[in-house]
Amino acid sequence: MPRPLGITSLRILGAIRDGVAYGLEIVTSTGMPSGTVYPTLGRLKKSGLVRARWEDQRAAEREGRPRRRYYELTAEGARALAEGVDRVTAAAADLAGATEAGNA
Repeated sequence: MPRPLGITSLRILGAIRDGVAYGLEIVTSTGMPSGTVYPTLGRLKKSGLVRARWEDQRAAEREGRPRRRYYELTAEGARALAEGVDRVTAAAADLAGATEAGNA
């Protein structure tokens, strides 16, 4: 059974699911540093949760910028994200219940 994903991976997968497609856009959307996002993207790609493709060089040249690498969720990545969200939601509910019980 694969290891559960951490919050960093879940935030990145969520950003990709929500239409954030290339590295710098993911950095901006998540507010995480590039030194966190890019290595995590590499691990997510290696584990089969995302796939990546480089855009056509001519498209980047027309816009006068470097070529972008676009990411998308795989079916396995979408499942892993859904499972992770369920796990985090349950943990948050447990913590909220513990807080309420402590205030009673």
